[in-house]
Amino acid sequence: MSSSSAHNSANLTDNRLQAVAACSVTKPSDSLLSGMDLPWCGRFYPLGYPIDIVTNVPKVLAIAEETFGHSRATRVGEPLRLHVGVSPSGERFCPPEPTRREFNHLYSLVADASNQALLDLKTGTSFIWLTQAAISNRSYFRYNFLEKAVYLQLGAFLVTDIHAACVSRDGRGFLLCGASGAGKTTLAYACATHGWTYTSDDTSYLINDSDPPRVIGHSHRIRFRPAAARLFPEVALHPRTPRMEGKASIEVQLTELPVLQTATEATVDSIVYLNRHPGTASRLERLAPGTATMRMRDELYSAGEIRARHAVSLETLWNVPTFTLDYCDLTGAVELLDSLAREV
Repeated sequence: MSSSSAHNSANLTDNRLQAVAACSVTKPSDSLLSGMDLPWCGRFYPLGYPIDIVTNVPKVLAIAEETFGHSRATRVGEPLRLHVGVSPSGERFCPPEPTRREFNHLYSLVADASNQALLDLKTGTSFIWLTQAAISNRSYFRYNFLEKAVYLQLGAFLVTDIHAACVSRDGRGFLLCGASGAGKTTLAYACATHGWTYTSDDTSYLINDSDPPRVIGHSHRIRFRPAAARLFPEVALHPRTPRMEGKASIEVQLTELPVLQTATEATVDSIVYLNRHPGTASRLERLAPGTATMRMRDELYSAGEIRARHAVSLETLWNVPTFTLDYCDLTGAVELLDSLAREV
């Protein structure tokens, strides 16, 4: 390099350093919230797995306790970690529902410039930035950010979520599957009020590498569609609860309903796909092996490497007896499930 080139290079370096210094003056690091102190930490056990929630506002931990406090430690392992930073914003209004985006193991939830979450589901690194207005609405924070981030992390490492309810009879677990509106939650509840053991409403979590296959559910509560109030008078006594993705629901603790038996986990001994049609006679039909695995693969919410792992996990369901249940009324459906439970 010539002396003139070296001189120019040195000047260029000096100019860059000056530009960086100028930026550091005009844009202090505090504007990025990178130095936010998070002195509060609580350990919770959603689905029985440990997760540490670290934050700068104790109210975040209070809401986490309301959300996950029912669950106790049933799984060992290094705890996952979720960071929640709340900025002292003067905003008074609750932000809109976040837009979700996913690319391979990267996931984002963005409501606006001040309320968003970024998750790296490969490393388990996650951070949620929120305003005071966002956490003041407990349901908004819980459904749109807290639960979503926690279960995404669990799904990345430990479980595979399945769009299915789960009930058991005499220790044999049944997954109730089907399209939205097929009646998974209402039939699971109808079974639970007729002597079955309740595990989950419309989402069950398959434990990765479990043999025989087992699922975990939110056995402490049930979330109905508002239309269920017409079927069950006891449900009509409870108010509607705002829910993520614009779906209104009625969330009820199982202790407030006539359900005698619940279980956090269940084996998967049968899988039943529901088809509800007016005027249809109740009937069961056996499906080919692997039907459930292939259908559930198509319904996976994950992407990239994580989706590939979930697809492998679903292989454990390949030979589980699988049926379709055509039905019109809940009484006939429960009777058919009772007869199936005696046979399998």
